[in-house]
Amino acid sequence: MEYIRAFWRVFVREVRTFGNHKVFYRLSVGLPILSFLFFVVLFRSGVPHDMPVAVLDQDNTPLSRQLVRMIDATPSAKVAYRIAGMDEGERMMKEGTIDAIVFIPRDLEKNVYSNTQTGVVAYINDLNLAKNGMLNKDIQTTVTTFSSGIQIQTLMKKGLSEKEAYEQMMPIYFEKHVLFNPYVNYTYYLLPVFLPVMLLIFTLISTVFTIGVELKNGTARQWLSTAGDNALVALAGKLTPYTIIFFALCMLMNTILFKFVGVPLNGSVPLLFASGLVFVLAYQAIGVAISALLSNLRLSLSIGGGYSVLAFTFSGLTFPFLAMDLPVRIIGYVFPLTYYVDIFIDQAMRGAPPVYTINYLGYMSVFILLPVVLLPRLKRICTDEKYWGRL
Repeated sequence: MEYIRAFWRVFVREVRTFGNHKVFYRLSVGLPILSFLFFVVLFRSGVPHDMPVAVLDQDNTPLSRQLVRMIDATPSAKVAYRIAGMDEGERMMKEGTIDAIVFIPRDLEKNVYSNTQTGVVAYINDLNLAKNGMLNKDIQTTVTTFSSGIQIQTLMKKGLSEKEAYEQMMPIYFEKHVLFNPYVNYTYYLLPVFLPVMLLIFTLISTVFTIGVELKNGTARQWLSTAGDNALVALAGKLTPYTIIFFALCMLMNTILFKFVGVPLNGSVPLLFASGLVFVLAYQAIGVAISALLSNLRLSLSIGGGYSVLAFTFSGLTFPFLAMDLPVRIIGYVFPLTYYVDIFIDQAMRGAPPVYTINYLGYMSVFILLPVVLLPRLKRICTDEKYWGRL
């Protein structure tokens, strides 16, 4: 019972501190919500559209103009410029005015109707992999469809039915089913990682700041004495208000993703809720560990910020995690975000059975033990004045 009363005293003390300092409110509520809104607005379109393309049409016949119209009708490409030569196209590409050049050679129509093979060439800027992938797919699909249509018409003129012409042109039929993100929507791909990254940054920084301020202001001993000199109770009472706030923000984040953005929810909702709570607790634990080990507010904030940002790098979003070298993969395991992303993708998008995901929750829970290991160190820096007053 004494532990509960001590916990409540620290809890009330922290709530009062939170209410009296605007910086706590900004770090824990204002800035996280603003960051969520920023990324939702940034990726609201989901897929890049109408990327500028230049066309060099040396044939300039009804057939070539039809091909240009078909390219312009694709979702990703917009024929924004008609150029007179490749030198002009090269200049525009280097200036960043266009993302691709489509070259249609002379005698395209003549060669098509005389059954002579001809070609259409596309020069695509590959500096941006997303743009390159979408433009390459749409332009290639358009030219293939255009060519297939001409072949079908030629075969039908020889007396074949449309079905027979299609079967002769394509004896092996390929059918593709895109799973989990069939719309190739970058909102589904990026937001489920960017929003948790924002959440973890503010969770960790807020934890470091709340503990570091006690040391900086020399109130750490008072904080500990409020808890009856029990470091574990002091820590639990101080962090619980922020645990509640950040777990609520995690629920807000999931509501935004599932209700407003439209990310599919195919798996276990309770497991997603549990992973959100453990995710918040894990980064609070890391914040406690950084503060206890460094006992310096400015240095702790710097290290905490750097560690937070690195979580995105090793999450496997931009480069497949399993394709990384073993030493790099090992580094990736020291970030709770790695496990949280695996849980989210498994449960939200893949709809995997919980039994295949529960182990990630266990791995993430290991981080929560860090403060327990460092309790003696935390108690020492709270009672020894040589650790106080550091910026």
